[in-house]
Amino acid sequence: MRKSFTSPTLDSLLDLACRDGVDIRPTLLRVVTDLYVQKPAHSADEEVQYVELALGLIDAVDAPTREAVAARLAAYSSAPAAVLRRLGCNVPEREAPPAEEPSLETELTELFFAATAEERRLILTNFDAVAAGTSHRAPTAAAEAIVRLERAALDRNATEFARILERALGVGAAVAECIARDPSGEPIVVAAKALGMKGPVLQRILLFLNPEIGQSVQRVYDLARLYDEMTPAAAQSMVAIWRQMGGPKRRPRHEPLHWDDVPRSARAQATHAGHRIARSREPLPSRRRRLYDR
Repeated sequence: MRKSFTSPTLDSLLDLACRDGVDIRPTLLRVVTDLYVQKPAHSADEEVQYVELALGLIDAVDAPTREAVAARLAAYSSAPAAVLRRLGCNVPEREAPPAEEPSLETELTELFFAATAEERRLILTNFDAVAAGTSHRAPTAAAEAIVRLERAALDRNATEFARILERALGVGAAVAECIARDPSGEPIVVAAKALGMKGPVLQRILLFLNPEIGQSVQRVYDLARLYDEMTPAAAQSMVAIWRQMGGPKRRPRHEPLHWDDVPRSARAQATHAGHRIARSREPLPSRRRRLYDR
């Protein structure tokens, strides 16, 4: 069902003022516009949703933001007339912002991680207005990644959890670390939704990975509710933005699923041979042998 312009969620978004020096409205308008023009065509509902959201934000943002949005829409053949009229003569002659300005992806990612829990929820739930019907590549090998993520969370190993997320989502190492160690938990919910993780698995991860989250029953409940409210398209849109962040990704390296699934080099074989005598005197279970070989 299409969101009404007078819905409580949208009213809260439009009334949201600057909190702790963070005002989400300029960035939100630019991001939803950028996502809007990425699709060559829109359904009637998508068109109305974007127009209502944009019209509600235009008057609340600064002139540079309006100029940037006007320039973006000017290059889009089917830009909504109502939005263009509201922008008026603010459409500049030049289209692109200065190269030294941070990208929208960088701006939104930094804003998202600096926002409060309520602001994050508003950003994620309002992504539905422009993310519906938008296709993004799904993370690969999600089932295997989910098993390994849960295992790392149960071991309270945030470093390993971040490394698995980096490969599963295709994001940079710095972003993966921010997701894994975020004290509020919304980034983990986004990652879980994008990977297609089941609700009970997410709850176990939230309970064990970060004590600051796991010790609050209300926080876990709120995050589970956000997981149910957020659509896969919204989560994948946020992950697609995270992929644009940071420097070059680290090349994935092979990590065995089983204890003996590691190709042995000549040096490793020599080390293994050196331990045979000790093992012949004191047999150990196979898994413990592997630990001693390290």
